[in-house]
Amino acid sequence: MITATDIFAISNQKQFEKIALKVFRYQHENNLVYRAFCDLLKIEPQKVKTLQQIPFLPIQFFKSHAVVSNTNPVQNTFTSSGTTGMITSKHLVTDISIYEESYRQGFSEFYGNIEDYVVLALLPSYLEREGSSLIYMVEDLIQLSNHPESGFYLHNHEELIKKLTELDQSGQNVILIGVTFALLDLIEKHQFQLQNTIIMETGGMKGKRKEMIREELHQQLCEGFGVTAIHSEYGMTELLSQAYSLGEGVFECPSWIQILIRDTEDALTYIPQGKTGGINVIDLANINSCSFIATQDLGKKNPNNSFEVLGRFDNSDIRGCNLMVI
Repeated sequence: MITATDIFAISNQKQFEKIALKVFRYQHENNLVYRAFCDLLKIEPQKVKTLQQIPFLPIQFFKSHAVVSNTNPVQNTFTSSGTTGMITSKHLVTDISIYEESYRQGFSEFYGNIEDYVVLALLPSYLEREGSSLIYMVEDLIQLSNHPESGFYLHNHEELIKKLTELDQSGQNVILIGVTFALLDLIEKHQFQLQNTIIMETGGMKGKRKEMIREELHQQLCEGFGVTAIHSEYGMTELLSQAYSLGEGVFECPSWIQILIRDTEDALTYIPQGKTGGINVIDLANINSCSFIATQDLGKKNPNNSFEVLGRFDNSDIRGCNLMVI
């Protein structure tokens, strides 16, 4: 049996592939939805020897099925955002400690000790509904920062402007995590010149503004906050891990996540680095759900295994997954 300890201790490609294949066989055996999907593709698990041979479950299954790999009680149900009447995804989490370990270790890998930061969150569309995995993560990071100034902001922009300016001028390291439209709203009210603050956008206009290409969006945010780069987080309801971009829209993954790029015309074929295709995510932290997910995002992979998100297959169903449509 693969444990969370095994997953978060991965340190090289050989380990990743070995554990991923074990997780595939475990999920094929224990996840009824995934096994039925593999059966439709006539997959024989004993013949699956490489990552590219593993079937990736279309992300839409989370809207219509309970995608779980054990019979343990559900501890948390994360749901995607959506407009009224839209069918939303449900991620049934049977061990919330794995999610906590994933985002804590992932954050630490890219940003260091959380206690070095004041964490400010401007996530109105997420905060105003239940079941957001992003809110769960940010709320915990706020607590772990152990700083009295850390906290959520909703529509109290004036208070946030004052707090952000004071903290930055004092030399305090700050991370402002915000949904895209709310960050744009903030800089329309105040132009900043920040020296000690990281601006991290989580994507998503939530129908509040017209979608923008990343270059245009990040230029506006850089100018409005007075920073040289905009950081980004790539995550979604159906995953238990995040990739991070420290600028330029180039994302890197922690060691237990990998990205494959599939052909848009043939979902079972993969395309070379640098070419645009559909993003398949291997998230080994999703051991109790499904670790092999074919997303609706378009992207490309770079030679160093970093990747870029370039849009979506279906622009009519835009959610908060760091999606900037071209």
